[in-house]
Amino acid sequence: MKADIIVVGGGLGGCTAALAAAKRGQRVILTEETDWIGGQLTSQAVPPDEHKWIEQFGCTASYRNFRDRVRDYYKRNYPLKEEAIANEKLNPGNGWVSRLCHEPKVALAVLEEMLAPFVGSGRITILLNYQVECADVDQDTVQSVLVKHTRTGNTLTLTGDIFLDATECGDLLPLAGVEYVTGAESKAETGELHAPEEARPQDMQPITHVFAVDYLEGEDFTIEKPSQYEKWKDYQAPFLQHKQLSWFAPDAHTGESKEFTMFHHGDLWGLWDYRRIIDPALFKEGTFQGDITLINWPQNDYWLGSIIDVNPDDRLRYLEEAKQLSLSLLYWLQTEAPRPDGSKGYPGVRLRPDVLGTEDGLAKYPYIRESRRIKAIFTVVEEHINAETRGNKGIERFEDSVGIGCYRIDLHPTTETNTFFYTESYPFEIPLGALLPIRVKNLLPACKNIGATHITNGCFRVHPVEWNIGESAGYLAAFSLEKGILPREVRENEEMLREFQEMLVKEGIEISWPEIGAI
Repeated sequence: MKADIIVVGGGLGGCTAALAAAKRGQRVILTEETDWIGGQLTSQAVPPDEHKWIEQFGCTASYRNFRDRVRDYYKRNYPLKEEAIANEKLNPGNGWVSRLCHEPKVALAVLEEMLAPFVGSGRITILLNYQVECADVDQDTVQSVLVKHTRTGNTLTLTGDIFLDATECGDLLPLAGVEYVTGAESKAETGELHAPEEARPQDMQPITHVFAVDYLEGEDFTIEKPSQYEKWKDYQAPFLQHKQLSWFAPDAHTGESKEFTMFHHGDLWGLWDYRRIIDPALFKEGTFQGDITLINWPQNDYWLGSIIDVNPDDRLRYLEEAKQLSLSLLYWLQTEAPRPDGSKGYPGVRLRPDVLGTEDGLAKYPYIRESRRIKAIFTVVEEHINAETRGNKGIERFEDSVGIGCYRIDLHPTTETNTFFYTESYPFEIPLGALLPIRVKNLLPACKNIGATHITNGCFRVHPVEWNIGESAGYLAAFSLEKGILPREVRENEEMLREFQEMLVKEGIEISWPEIGAI
């Protein structure tokens, strides 16, 4: 199969890259390893992590359109109460992680709707259940990639002019011979204040296998005891003061144990509605039997091994252990979790496979916080973003900005040193140089795999930023083809760069922030 642009990976960045390129008249093939496009929002089941200004500014027009469409989808298709319909800022789950907690299936429907005109016209071809296997590269130029169907074994060779890696782990980078880094770089490499003295390529953020549940008080939906339950019930990480399966979690600021509970009780915050995606109180009586929530808590972060650049047997073992940890957390909640009245267990917690489109009730794909990252022409480091190190310097401005983002630098306990890092940050700009590999000419990153560091990835990894990266990469690929030049030449020519940035702004991409304080 042949197209102008090949996008490998159908997560948020892949979808927006394909959408942007198609809007500019390019023909795109988009592949996806699972049977759901949408990545973090769908197959990984993570409601959007966003900054506090998201309803007013600080994202692309298409991301805002996505958010509007999600709310409209509920208002058109669900029996909402009148006051919920009238609420312009409807939050279907009333979860406190986000102003827009919603079902993964709704995100999927909206993304498919946004892509539909281009799929219908043949400008975008989506290949589901296809995983990249190898790449043909000649003279620093990718010629084609081979993708394999995960169920049938069928293979396809995809030929194009520009290739985008939007896979969750940066899987195309090693196959195409693109220089990349993983894990924590050394202080000597990045100059960052909080970088370690020695590089640790396997020291990455944990994965989490999310699952969906609802709660029916008085019912019993206790699952069969997971095979690794005893292991996880007794497990206590050496860097924590509490067991993994408990109502305690590490405080991101201090590392001390912080106590939570199931539902809000007194001064204790309840984790139940942290990522709640359906609040029955918003819907007409009888629509839902109970709350629906996504369990992506500190208790099911898996940090015993990285799944990137390890041997296949270890990778499979880590993935299975991550699933077992999540199932063990569910079983613990149902049978042993302490309740405020002194009793134990919430047997009314019911696993909801239908919410995630799977048989086992777990998300189709683990939540990936950290990917392989290209060695880029320009790398964004901690000192560009960290409010502590920047002091009163304010927002770092990049002449080649192609987008913006904002999120605290948030690193969950890592796989080797178990380091976690959380700090206030300034809003940031996304430099075009971070989207350009140092050598390979026609491959671009389109998600978490840009020229960021282990530390700055902690804020580049969130939903609206990945959306912006993919969208800008898609427009860059299309602009390069329109002009008959390589993507890197756009940055090298000041006149061309300004024309490209003007195009981005016209397409609804904000490339600079107003002067505002740290988040």
